[in-house]
Amino acid sequence: MASFAVAGIVQVETIVKVDEIPVKYSPVINKPNTIFTNVGGDAYNERVALKALGDEVEFFSMIGKHDVKGIFWDEEFMGDHDYVLPVLEATPTAVILYDNQRRQQIFEDIKDMRNVEFNLELFKEKIKDVDCVILANANFCRPLAQAAKEAGKLLAINFRGFTEEKMQFNEDYFSMADIIYVSDDNIVGSADEFVRKLADTYKAKMIVLGQGAKGLTIFSRKDDLLAHYNPVKTNEIVNTSGAGNSLFSCFLHCYVTTGDAVHAIKNALLFASYKIGYMGTSNGFLTEDELEHWYRLIWGPGK
Repeated sequence: MASFAVAGIVQVETIVKVDEIPVKYSPVINKPNTIFTNVGGDAYNERVALKALGDEVEFFSMIGKHDVKGIFWDEEFMGDHDYVLPVLEATPTAVILYDNQRRQQIFEDIKDMRNVEFNLELFKEKIKDVDCVILANANFCRPLAQAAKEAGKLLAINFRGFTEEKMQFNEDYFSMADIIYVSDDNIVGSADEFVRKLADTYKAKMIVLGQGAKGLTIFSRKDDLLAHYNPVKTNEIVNTSGAGNSLFSCFLHCYVTTGDAVHAIKNALLFASYKIGYMGTSNGFLTEDELEHWYRLIWGPGK
């Protein structure tokens, strides 16, 4: 078991299964069991995944001022370690379209989150005893990242919505991060070239490039490792939304616990593979015992 601080976006998500992307126009489409609404968001998904694995999680986010008694928040955020502050004008929302080819189109509205600051002193106080801080590259997380570095914490950053054209807006995050997670959706060039460029430019100990159906590419400075891993199969695919968040969460759980990057990435691949057999970004997470069972089935003992 490890202890984490997680900060980023929590939102109301509606996931819609469509025949294909782009969607062909029709005034009304009526199909049963194709629309799913729940709580989600990168940070929330990481919180749920880490707690499923048995870790202690200090969770920090923001919701709308009028959602304190909302249907989601009463049940979801009642723990002693959840600091979800009702300081936004409205709660962030997202609509995720996905088709049978695993393509996604995401419509996201984070409301006024770009302009609101989180309570920094609260964050500093609550991260004193954690092993690792996990942040999104949201605006409000910038001072949190600096506070984590000043406190000497291992800092992992999940770069949501990454594009190479916006690199300049993320320079400070890349410079501070000890562990980087990026999806390959918008990278230019090959996976190896992109990861090597990041490794040569910044001082991160670890870089994980999620590649969806192609698996992932990992860089470990300590191990002098740059390697590609293919995906594994544990479940039939239902919906891939949130797969990257689950993969990164499990990787950090295992890496912080063991210090073994290869062991951690193998666990992360099967953890994400199992998760995408469930609808919703925050459903389908294995427990640590279940993870160990699947690891022996997929990778064999002692690997």
